[in-house]
Amino acid sequence: MRSAIPKLEDDCIVTVVLLAAGEASRMGVGGRHKLLAEFDGIPLVRRSAVAALGTRASSVTVVTGHRHQEIKAALGGLDLQYVHNPDYASGMAGSLVAGFRTDQVQRADGALVLNADMPKITSADLNALIVAFERAKRDAVIRAATTSRRGNPVVLPRSLYDGVLRLRGDVGARHLIEISGRPVVDVPIEECSLLDVDTPEAILAAGGVLTV
Repeated sequence: MRSAIPKLEDDCIVTVVLLAAGEASRMGVGGRHKLLAEFDGIPLVRRSAVAALGTRASSVTVVTGHRHQEIKAALGGLDLQYVHNPDYASGMAGSLVAGFRTDQVQRADGALVLNADMPKITSADLNALIVAFERAKRDAVIRAATTSRRGNPVVLPRSLYDGVLRLRGDVGARHLIEISGRPVVDVPIEECSLLDVDTPEAILAAGGVLTV
C-alpha cells in the first residue's frame, strides 16, 4: 500500500513513468536481466518503483516489455499501473510513447520519466525534481544534473507531450527538449544517485547481485 503523500500546492499533478521495458543488450546475449539483479536483497526494478511511490507524484506507471511477466512479479503488491510495450526491441521511443499515451500522463501537468536501472536514486531526489517543476509554474523541463551529466530523470511538461508521442526508434526526449524552446531547469543531484547499471560488471561494482 502507498503511504499518504501530500498533494502539491495549487493542485499541480505530476505522474511518474518508470521505464522497465528494455532488452538490456549490454548484459550479453541470453544474459541475466539487470532489473532483476538484487541490491540489499531487493530487485532493482522494485527499488526504483518504491522510490517513485515514496514521492509526491499522483501515480506511477511502469512500462514493461522484455520479460514482462518476471518484471511484474518482482513488483507484486505495489500500487502501480502498467502498460506493455510490445515493440520494446525497437528502442526507447516506443516505451515513452506507450507511457505517455496512458490516462495517468494525459491527466497530469507533468510526467517524471525515470529509468528503472538506477539503484541509488531516492524518493528525496525525485521529490526535488517535482518541487522544482511546481515552482517553475508547470511549464519548464526539469532535469537532474551533476557536474558531469544531466538529463535523467527528467520532468516533461504537458506542452511536450505531443512531441513525445511522435518519437520513433532508439531515441529519448533529449533532442525534443533541445528544440522545444521551453525553459530548462537543472536540479543538482548527488553523483551517486544518478548511477545507472548497464553491464554485469557495473551491477557488481555497485553492490548488486546477479540473479536471473
